[in-house]
Amino acid sequence: MMLASHPILSCEESRAFEARLFGGDEAAEWPAMQRAGRAVAAALLRDFEEIGGFPPAGRVLVLVGKGHNGGDALIAAQAVLAQFPAARAEVVFVLGERALRPLAARAWRELTHTVGERVVVGREADLARPATSRAHPFALCLDGVFGFQFRSPASAGVAALIGSVNALPIRLRAAVDLPSAGLFRADFTYATGIVKTPVLAEFGAVAGRVRYLDLGFFAPGGPVSVSAGENRVLTPAVLAPLAAWRDSRSDKRTYGHVFVVGGSRSYPGAVLMTVLAALRSGAGLVTAFVPESMVAAFAARAPEAMWVGWPETPAGGLALEGQYLLATRIGRASALVVGPGIGREAETLALVRDIVATTPVPVVIDADALQSEIVSAGKAARILTPHAGEWARIAESRQENAVLVRKGAVTRICGRATPDGVTYHSFFGGPVLARGGSGDGLAGLIGGLLAQTPHEPLLAAARGVVWHGMAADALARAHGQTSVVTTQVLDFLGAALRESGHEQ
Repeated sequence: MMLASHPILSCEESRAFEARLFGGDEAAEWPAMQRAGRAVAAALLRDFEEIGGFPPAGRVLVLVGKGHNGGDALIAAQAVLAQFPAARAEVVFVLGERALRPLAARAWRELTHTVGERVVVGREADLARPATSRAHPFALCLDGVFGFQFRSPASAGVAALIGSVNALPIRLRAAVDLPSAGLFRADFTYATGIVKTPVLAEFGAVAGRVRYLDLGFFAPGGPVSVSAGENRVLTPAVLAPLAAWRDSRSDKRTYGHVFVVGGSRSYPGAVLMTVLAALRSGAGLVTAFVPESMVAAFAARAPEAMWVGWPETPAGGLALEGQYLLATRIGRASALVVGPGIGREAETLALVRDIVATTPVPVVIDADALQSEIVSAGKAARILTPHAGEWARIAESRQENAVLVRKGAVTRICGRATPDGVTYHSFFGGPVLARGGSGDGLAGLIGGLLAQTPHEPLLAAARGVVWHGMAADALARAHGQTSVVTTQVLDFLGAALRESGHEQ
């Protein structure tokens, strides 16, 4: 199956695609440029909310080249200034105003006509002055110098200018489509219409967080088709069925039963966070198998789950002797999550290997269960959720019938169970997830979704990653990135789901 996603193209593929889409017709390109610029403005103002919002009298620095990226940046600046009447803009024509191509020149004329004295032409020399000598620092910088048509290297003068801008104390640095010349250091890169492969590779170090702005280029039945490709970007549409009406005749058995096995005396909170996330996933039933000493406290915290006490090892882990508890109940499950909070005690790891080797239902393997001998055991479909360190442990192991969720700044979903070797990329989420427990919540969310679609582990993994990331973005906009706790992400799952429904 192909998930709700769009292709990630190389610069050469993007050139060919846009040539087929527009045919060099400026009458067709101008509306697309307007959509791109306005989408950039809307997205960056939304991202500004993570740091308190765009200041009402903020100053905007616009770096303009000669082509479409410059036009996009100018239209974005116009949209920002239209929303904030006290804001002002300074435009620097990096390659000279006379070098502007027709559509960029049109965008410049419209900006000056619309905002009048609130926009001025800046001088490159002023940007090289020490930041302390500037009376009014910039709130925003829009980088529209070079796009995917750029041929390296940049001239020494352009490189020096970008270096000067990088040194300025700017609150948000936004690259339009690609960071110029791979030199501009962006907080966000707004991929307009098409995600280009350089943001994943050579420009990745300076791209910051990537936002894909869908301009409708790949709409079903559109005028230009494109092959599936090896890399694709996931879109909120993957969540559409979850945001729709549920069948009025359904009951709790309709939406699956997820089992969670985890916890230890050393890491009691991890499995609780997994269960709390599974409860928010839409699954009909959640049963948790945890060390017996934890059942009372966990049941008081989450009475919606069914808690089963498991015999403990002397160190407080899950003991082998409790395996019958799962074996006698597994026929009721539609999916299983193992690993959160189990620790690395040898007896517990042996138990988990036996569970994975014999489970008849699809399984999510997480945390310390991500060991080569465990992920290679058995034949049931499985979803593996490693971060970079865990991936190093299992990279060489046999992973047939596995969907791999490689967590990171950009989470990638791939593996032998994905069709045609496609890797899906999720750009949702951000540094707000860089804290303990985020992975435990993701595992529970994916497990609950897997219980609802047990024959489609790829779909469950993609939905979990996108949903978790969108909720994290919503949390950061509401409360910032710093003074939050991991479980607050769960409170924004509903808002993220409604948002995904609005985009259909």
